[in-house]
Amino acid sequence: DLVYVRMVDKFVVIGAGFFFFANAFAIAAVSSPWWIIYKPRENLQSVNRYGLTISCRQAPYGDREWCGYVDVPGEWVATLVLLLLGILCLCCTFCLLVASLFKSEILGKAQKLAFLGMVLFCLAALIFPVGFYFDEIGGSPYKLTPSTSKVGTSYVLFIMAIFFTIIGELFACRVCAPIF
Repeated sequence: DLVYVRMVDKFVVIGAGFFFFANAFAIAAVSSPWWIIYKPRENLQSVNRYGLTISCRQAPYGDREWCGYVDVPGEWVATLVLLLLGILCLCCTFCLLVASLFKSEILGKAQKLAFLGMVLFCLAALIFPVGFYFDEIGGSPYKLTPSTSKVGTSYVLFIMAIFFTIIGELFACRVCAPIF
């Protein structure tokens, strides 16, 4: 029975590690303007970067870049809110998982909170592409114009956050326990 308890503790620690890194990826994604990269057709040397909170535009034929807050589609604002709520859920999940090492009845609450965070991240992943109709990008919902726009590294970090959240949930709920 003591071996089982130590095995469960290992899974909780591994799950907490996955949640920690998922949170780090999500925070990095939210804070950077690399969600959409847009190259205007008239000047393929300049690059505009759009994020959920900040956008950066390069001056035509220049190296100067202006970064600031711009009006983004409502879908991107909803994505930001869902991401921030998901980050909050994962922060609380991490703390509850650490606390569950000392008080095991907390583990169930951590698992439910992690599941909520995963659902929020997945909803954000579904809502974000609806905002591709943004005038400055020139796409349509769920479809970017391939010749001028592409997703950036922030979006990739966000997808990794979802992946790490799912793997963390598998470990926290001991779904992987029979395998090892």
